[in-house]
Amino acid sequence: MAITIDHLVRSRRKTIALIIQPSGALTIRAPLRMSDEQIKEFAYKHAEWIHKKQTEAKASPPLQEKQFVDGETFLYLGKEYPLAIVTRQRPALTFNGNKFLLTYSNIPITSKIFQSWYKAQAQVVISKFTTFRAKQNKFKFLKIRISSARTRWGSCSGNGTLSFTWRLVLAPPEILDYVVVHELVHTQIRNHSKAFWKKVGEIKPGYKNHIRWLKQNGKYLTL
Repeated sequence: MAITIDHLVRSRRKTIALIIQPSGALTIRAPLRMSDEQIKEFAYKHAEWIHKKQTEAKASPPLQEKQFVDGETFLYLGKEYPLAIVTRQRPALTFNGNKFLLTYSNIPITSKIFQSWYKAQAQVVISKFTTFRAKQNKFKFLKIRISSARTRWGSCSGNGTLSFTWRLVLAPPEILDYVVVHELVHTQIRNHSKAFWKKVGEIKPGYKNHIRWLKQNGKYLTL
């Protein structure tokens, strides 16, 4: 089977990962010192899985682009809320618990405004979840960083910096909590060994369901 690697990302990770994008494109994340031949060999060994997932991705209905019109719904913590266009207000985008309110004059840049709003919420919400879980389970981390990553929900650096994509605040709280727990466990166990998953399972017994949910619904956590 022929394998096309659409994106190759090298970093200071210890393991190699295969990621199938919603479009069906293949992204491979690999350790810095892994050679091109080793990466290709790994991909060929998993060719059947790659083609299966690519077929599934291409068969899925295409995502509908947001139009940012009155009544259109947007996700926040797993629930959909309608958008209402208003004449004027400050700031340009607000959320009253029931709906989003956006000023008409800012419609041309609504995507950027929404993304900024989600990032701000992510910093607050994810920090609360992380601080709670860290204290509860005696984890230590250096700081929290909010990113715009599209293929990684979270990561843990060698110095204890935890990075999370703002897209997580579109997911249900239990899914966000799973990603937080996942990265906090990495502050103690850097790999995905049996010991790692055992620790995750002790804190989040239903974590396999959360992983499955992300695989099935992760592509919808976007603008």
